[in-house]
Amino acid sequence: MAKADKRKGAARRRGERPDRGGAAPSGQRAEHWKQEPDEHDYPAAHDYLSLLLGDTDAGHVVKALEGAAVVHRKAKDLLRASRLQLLGPEDPEVLKDLGKVNQGERLSPVLLVRGDLGSDVAMTVADGYHRICASYHLDEDADIPCRIADPPRPRPATPRTSATRPDGVRRSAPVRPKGAEEGD
Repeated sequence: MAKADKRKGAARRRGERPDRGGAAPSGQRAEHWKQEPDEHDYPAAHDYLSLLLGDTDAGHVVKALEGAAVVHRKAKDLLRASRLQLLGPEDPEVLKDLGKVNQGERLSPVLLVRGDLGSDVAMTVADGYHRICASYHLDEDADIPCRIADPPRPRPATPRTSATRPDGVRRSAPVRPKGAEEGD
């Protein structure tokens, strides 16, 4: 790694933005993120994901999130990948998170489920949408700590066991031989 890159990395850890000419604007904490998600974030992610995936698959994804490494992504990229709108600073939950940062509290990393560009599926913010928006208002280029899990794999289609004949025609009622009556 070149010396200039090492200096940039050290400056970022101190809260400075070398590519933008120095420290973060006054009144803003340059580092406003915890290293690990809060414990209550995982049940919140499960509650949300179970609306989209069902309890079993949501449980598998949350377990994957718990074991995922923390990575860093920019607020603007998270909003773009999720296709979610930026909430304004007047939104009650965003305002609450901005207040936490202004009081020196650190925000919990966000929990994400990877999208699929080839299938036109957006990334899902399982927990942390308001924190992403709050961070964007502080600095859209700030790195946000995230845990990212892959979505569950699609289940293979189950074979149909309905009354479909080999030629593909669906029967509406059982077929009886000609001349047979009910009860025979």
